[in-house]
Amino acid sequence: MQRILVTGANRGLGLEFTRQLLVGGARVYAACRHPGKALGLTELAAGYPGHLHVLPLELDKERSIAELVRELGALTPALDGLINNAGMLVSGERFGELSAKALAESFGSNTIGPVLLTQALTPLLAEGKQSKVMNLSSRLGSIAGTGSFGTPSYAVSKAALNMATRQLAAALGPQITVFCVSPGWVRTDMGGAGAPLTAQQSVAKLLAVFARVQPDDAGRFLDLDGADIPW
Repeated sequence: MQRILVTGANRGLGLEFTRQLLVGGARVYAACRHPGKALGLTELAAGYPGHLHVLPLELDKERSIAELVRELGALTPALDGLINNAGMLVSGERFGELSAKALAESFGSNTIGPVLLTQALTPLLAEGKQSKVMNLSSRLGSIAGTGSFGTPSYAVSKAALNMATRQLAAALGPQITVFCVSPGWVRTDMGGAGAPLTAQQSVAKLLAVFARVQPDDAGRFLDLDGADIPW
């Protein structure tokens, strides 16, 4: 039975990751800011008793990361996977009106948090079976693919997450395979109602990629079909 931690698990892709992993027989540790308000996770926990543990996590706070690791260590001796899904997008940004606050918060959630969480969980991941870390990036973080101005705080912080993925892959491979993926444009609160993909479709493809990835794939930036995305 796989033991997987999912961040940002209370809604959108995170909730769907949790649901599909549970359906597949995994034991899931679902992290979010306010577990008491995560009704979707509460419903899943009732349907999968003993297979879902919901834990609090404020990804931009080191103390919260340390507490999560402590609680997790009391629940399991090892992790087989970490899905760094949590993130944020500042909407409506315009050049000339960018703020340090928006940039700093984006980096905290989209880049710094995943790096520090992965670092803190390394001992548990090292005890897992062929452990993997999947960072949820975005095509908007592709430097080669950028040709216009838009969502700068999100795009820049995701580009930084891509470099962080390469750094983590170099530090942790081959024992722990770290890679990043783009989930595509998905109909979530972040993606909006006009997106072509459902959360179910995106997550099903991402979990198929997660299952196929081998240590030789460490540090890659992959799309929904497992093909490389230009950096």
